[in-house]
Amino acid sequence: MGIQAGKRAVVLGGSVAGLLAARVLAESFAEVLVVERDGLPDEPAPRRGVPQGRHAHGLLARGHQVLEELFPGFTGDLRAAGALTGDLGELHWYFHGRRLRPARTGLVAVAATRPLLEGLIRARVGALANVALLDRCEVTGLAATPGRRAVTGARILRREGAAPAETVLDADLVVDATGRGSRTAAHLRGLGYRPPAEDRVRIDLTYTTRHYRLGAGRMPAGVQSINPVSGPVTPRGAFFSELEDGLFVLSLTGVLGDRAPTDPDGFAAFVRSLPVPDVHDIVGDAEPLDAPVAFRFPASVRRRYERLERFPAGLLVVGDAVCSFNPVYGQGMTVAALEALALRGHLRSGAIPEPRRFFRDISVIIDVAWDISAGGDLAFPGVDGRRTLRTRVGNAYIARLHAAAARDPELTRAFMRVAGLVDPPRALTRPGVLLRVLRGGGAAGKDLPAGAGAAAADHSSA
Repeated sequence: MGIQAGKRAVVLGGSVAGLLAARVLAESFAEVLVVERDGLPDEPAPRRGVPQGRHAHGLLARGHQVLEELFPGFTGDLRAAGALTGDLGELHWYFHGRRLRPARTGLVAVAATRPLLEGLIRARVGALANVALLDRCEVTGLAATPGRRAVTGARILRREGAAPAETVLDADLVVDATGRGSRTAAHLRGLGYRPPAEDRVRIDLTYTTRHYRLGAGRMPAGVQSINPVSGPVTPRGAFFSELEDGLFVLSLTGVLGDRAPTDPDGFAAFVRSLPVPDVHDIVGDAEPLDAPVAFRFPASVRRRYERLERFPAGLLVVGDAVCSFNPVYGQGMTVAALEALALRGHLRSGAIPEPRRFFRDISVIIDVAWDISAGGDLAFPGVDGRRTLRTRVGNAYIARLHAAAARDPELTRAFMRVAGLVDPPRALTRPGVLLRVLRGGGAAGKDLPAGAGAAAADHSSA
């Protein structure tokens, strides 16, 4: 433990964002309690509180780096549990029907189910001597000082036994990591504070997923995943990956009301309609392990806590409770990991973090990911939102970059470093990259990618 900031911290929510917050809080508090509504399984299994848990998940390269920093040897844990790892630039990436030329990037791509990944993180955090995981507990409110200038704990309802009882967990710091359904805005109103404004980008995304086991030789040798990414003209996409224990996941994506059916025939027809035939060629006559299941994501939502003029001391908000991103970009876990590092930085002073300073700092982290995903979604004409000149030019530029990257592996490498949140978006407009795009872009085609275009433009002068 480093400099102690307080006796007890309480984290509301035991998903990835909450667990990573608990990991860094354990360095500065004598006791950390993680409160989770779900029962936490001993073995990897989907949870009700993670509705996307059965579907394809992405841990971006920067997120993998942070996990390895917080949990030394974590990559070895993944591999020992059967997860696959490869080079991000050597996966089969397709944008508007063109495959990006493979490139060695040195960035690790992790292929694992969400339950396995979360379970390994939970095991590491739960092994810390000063951390306790309290499951089957519902958060009913916050406790505060008489003047309501500071939060002093959380009210929870323990769902154990025949008569659930409400308990107040006193805390020097409460961290809300309860996800999209966070009740902090309502709690703020109850304490006499304004709730944060919200930014929304409605994408109406649906994942529809099946799992398979493939016979020998069905997947091309050395191929970890095949990912035709959706775009405005061809909104149908897919993520098809090999996972632990020889399991394969196929998550079909549709946007703006276009979604894969959950009946087997309709699911198969959607696979046939993908912009490239690779996935259908592999799974067309394969035996699935389950029926298709769907998950709907209506809109990306960003809660602007950094713009509030008043906020109670002793309360922070992280993860999807602050900003939930279109999941096709795979940003959620990585942004949560970067927020955990920001929290660690605030705790190093030995004081309880000042909320408005913390929110301003994590807004810089969120800005980059939000510009990539929300800006990319605005490439779809049916998505409502303000399209600045930079947004339009940026999306057109990334379309041309993708066209050039079909022939130039250096552009694939540059793009993957930005998409993986390792490099800033402005890296895509550095002179060397720009020259390669202008020399090799050719005709970008009509289809604009659901990618990092707006961010490349918005940050090009940074």
